[in-house]
Amino acid sequence: MQKLYVMCALFLFVSACQKPQAEEPSARIGMTVITQEDVNDRLRFLDETDRKFAKTPIGKENLIQIITREKLILADARENGLDRQKDFLQAAQQKRAYLDELYAEFEDDLLARLWYEHQQQKGILSVSDSEIKTYFDKYPYEMTIKQIITDNAQTADQILRRLKGSPSEWKSMAAQYSIAPDQLQNITFMPGEYLPELEVVAANSPTGKVEGFFKTPQGFHIIMKTGERRLTLKEAEPRIRQVLEQQKLDRLLDTLKTKYEVIIYDQNQ
Repeated sequence: MQKLYVMCALFLFVSACQKPQAEEPSARIGMTVITQEDVNDRLRFLDETDRKFAKTPIGKENLIQIITREKLILADARENGLDRQKDFLQAAQQKRAYLDELYAEFEDDLLARLWYEHQQQKGILSVSDSEIKTYFDKYPYEMTIKQIITDNAQTADQILRRLKGSPSEWKSMAAQYSIAPDQLQNITFMPGEYLPELEVVAANSPTGKVEGFFKTPQGFHIIMKTGERRLTLKEAEPRIRQVLEQQKLDRLLDTLKTKYEVIIYDQNQ
């Protein structure tokens, strides 16, 4: 019996020796302890130079002093009830709601990216070299147009009539009436990269001729082709791949619209 007692005591002693010791605190403010984990968390937010300095003995001491000052301020703020004031609670609630929105946005973006990668892995969006070559043989060129976009047909008709008689007034008419953003006032594209309605018109239009007006989801367009250039296959390949991937994605989404019974209501009603 005494032997058993000695063995149990020895076992408990060995276990106690093997038990990991609690982390030594780096500082303490009242009951609040600053640990090495707190220091490591702060290190992650420092740039490389500051992080390197903070790992030296004097740098670590300075960092602990900074953390201690911050904790001291927070401790006194809570002691004085500042965390229960209306302004604090309202601001904190607004920030929490904003961060919740950011997190929800992140989740949606992540889920959409995973969905896209899943379709690629299944080969649904993959594009072969032969598909690219076939497309290039049909569309081996890019076009450049300038355009005026308005938000109503009456204004577009007035502009078109004016420019048909005086194309040299294009710049002044565009400055006065066009709602097109800067990146769309002059645009270069291969067939498949822009709006199909305008691509067909531009492809069949001589350079320098005013054409219009055409209604698209962007508005009412008056266009003029200003150039056309034949491309090499090497230049066109990445652009064609993107066009064909987008076309396959559009077809996939069209099938999903039917599956999930998508209805978009007329906003003009």
